[in-house]
Amino acid sequence: MAQAAAQHEHVSVVQQDGVMEIRIQRPDRKNALTHGMYDALTAALIAADTDPAVRVALIAGTDDCFTAGNDMVEFLQNPPTGDDSPVMRFLAQLLNQEKPLIAAVNGPAVGVGTTMLLHCDLVYCARSARLQMPFVSLGLCPEAGASMLLPMIMGHPRAAELLMLAEPFSGEEAVALGLANAVFEDADYLAEARQRARRLAAQPPASVRLTKAFMRAPTREAVAAHMKLEGDNFLARLSSAEAREAMTAFMEKRKPDFSRFS
Repeated sequence: MAQAAAQHEHVSVVQQDGVMEIRIQRPDRKNALTHGMYDALTAALIAADTDPAVRVALIAGTDDCFTAGNDMVEFLQNPPTGDDSPVMRFLAQLLNQEKPLIAAVNGPAVGVGTTMLLHCDLVYCARSARLQMPFVSLGLCPEAGASMLLPMIMGHPRAAELLMLAEPFSGEEAVALGLANAVFEDADYLAEARQRARRLAAQPPASVRLTKAFMRAPTREAVAAHMKLEGDNFLARLSSAEAREAMTAFMEKRKPDFSRFS
């Protein structure tokens, strides 16, 4: 694979046969995402969309983890404050991505590590994949349009279980719920995802982009508006007393106490 010129310490980008492979690589922190990593991921997605040589983007993590979500230390010390923050720009780019996006998911896929999959066109999981959306448990609210898209995909009761109770679920369950295409053994999942990316890159590119656009068109404006609603409330919740208790408890490795809140 040819390595792209622009690199980030924890985000690598390589390109071959019409596929841009974007890897989240911060294994010592379970690939937890910093503001700089969000900027690098957004830049890579934009580059994939604007480079005529790229037909498909593939996002993956490291050998034992997709991503544990946001870096909680940085989120506490330097929380996002508006639509122009790195995480919000990343989510907006996911919504606006014109070329197909494939995810190869293994190990933990927490928070945005799960919700970003809602904007991928194909998702392939390893047997080890463990997905979770613990927004409510952290005193926050869903993002990336999850509170709209999940009930559309799987119905309200199951979506409520995943969002309100923050239930973790496996790759097999993700397939059954309509969030992923297939599950493979850990030794094979990335090769399987790459093989499908190459197959997709060999398809007529304009036809693929048009088909993706048509599939997204009926709900695109509604999803964009809902993402804005979620995002505004997510940013406001970051400074709430509930979120402070949840995140402080997380950092102190103790169980949070929400008994004083109503």
